[in-house]
Amino acid sequence: MAGSRKLAREFTLQGLYAWLVGGADVTLIIANLREDEQFGRADEDYFRTLLYGVLKDEDLLSSRLAPLLDRPLAELSPIERGILLIGAYELVHCPDVPLRVVINEGVELAKKFGGTDGHKYVNGVLDKLGKTTRPLEAKPA
Repeated sequence: MAGSRKLAREFTLQGLYAWLVGGADVTLIIANLREDEQFGRADEDYFRTLLYGVLKDEDLLSSRLAPLLDRPLAELSPIERGILLIGAYELVHCPDVPLRVVINEGVELAKKFGGTDGHKYVNGVLDKLGKTTRPLEAKPA
């Protein structure tokens, strides 16, 4: 169900935010997120795939994102950084999720949780990453 993956991404972003800002233990982060009444509507398997995947591959994902940014990754807001890490993970490891969906979901997360123009930044970075990660999908029809 599409909505449940959307919620999974939102909870993943919340978990990454807690990890980026406070360095909280992932087990504690998940326990706290599970207390949210909306958590049961999320695709929990996809949430775990994203959260654990981003945490495990953070160095690789960051190295793929860094050349596309106008400033060091550490200087991005934790929200934008988390969204870009989720998007990068999906582009690299989730070929079943179309490129346009990855970008659109990242933009929606940025509109909902990020700063005023954060969604434009997220859109630009994920679009550039998509062209290098999925060149066939990125070609205009």
